[in-house]
Amino acid sequence: MSHKNLDRNNRWRSKTVAFRVSPEESAQIDTAVRLSGLTKQDYITDRLLCRAVVVQGNPKVYKALRDQLAAVLDQLRRIENGASVDGELLETIQMIAAIMDGMRRET
Repeated sequence: MSHKNLDRNNRWRSKTVAFRVSPEESAQIDTAVRLSGLTKQDYITDRLLCRAVVVQGNPKVYKALRDQLAAVLDQLRRIENGASVDGELLETIQMIAAIMDGMRRET
């Protein structure tokens, strides 16, 4: 039996919610979680309850942004060579741009 967890409002997290996603959807969720700096549980809970996901800049988020930007650059180079643009790449670029814009406003 797993241990009990408290949420931000000191309520016990005693219920388990599970669902299936495709490998592509799982990769998109994992990317969003890495870029947010939150735990997967907190990220998914915030998104499902329509709460704002606030990215707190820290070394972990910086590294995730750096790695994701490197992956985007590789994809852009592939596109430059005549390949097509997929929707997931565009969503990732939009997510990175939104995070970077929010970080710019905070400074």
